[in-house]
Amino acid sequence: MVILIGGSTHTGKTLLAQKLVEKYHYSCLALDHLKMGLIRSGYTTLTPYDDDKMTDLLWPIVCEMIKTVIENNQNIIIEGCYFPHDWKNYFEADYLEDIKAVFLVFSKEYIEKHFEDIKKYGSVIEERGDDEDCTKEVLIRDNELCLEMCKQYGCEYHLVTDQYDISVENMIG
Repeated sequence: MVILIGGSTHTGKTLLAQKLVEKYHYSCLALDHLKMGLIRSGYTTLTPYDDDKMTDLLWPIVCEMIKTVIENNQNIIIEGCYFPHDWKNYFEADYLEDIKAVFLVFSKEYIEKHFEDIKKYGSVIEERGDDEDCTKEVLIRDNELCLEMCKQYGCEYHLVTDQYDISVENMIG
């Protein structure tokens, strides 16, 4: 089984992945780690802020990794911001049977009401360091785009509207 957890920054992808690792004991790949490995090693001139270009770079690699995991009858959780919303188009039907994907999305109202909490819990699993680029406006813009793309491409998503409840049972089952 391959579990993909996508969504915008600060939505709890890494937290959900950690909970799934603890429950299922699957391996986990954080796409931010792959991104930073490529940047720090000099394999790309992209920066951590080149999100769209980073998706274009990472997705073909991740897509083939997913196929290999399925072909080897293994399990993995992959989490990050770098999944295209049309991800299903990259796989034949046989592969899709073994892939579960969910995008985590905050509503505009949730962000406006809970922005300080979102920032406060941003480093609950990983240390974010300087987090000044994460503004209310950026979160609203990115989450609205993610929701729009999920609807356009028929992606499964979990919309946080009132209370933050990202639990294994609610997400993956």
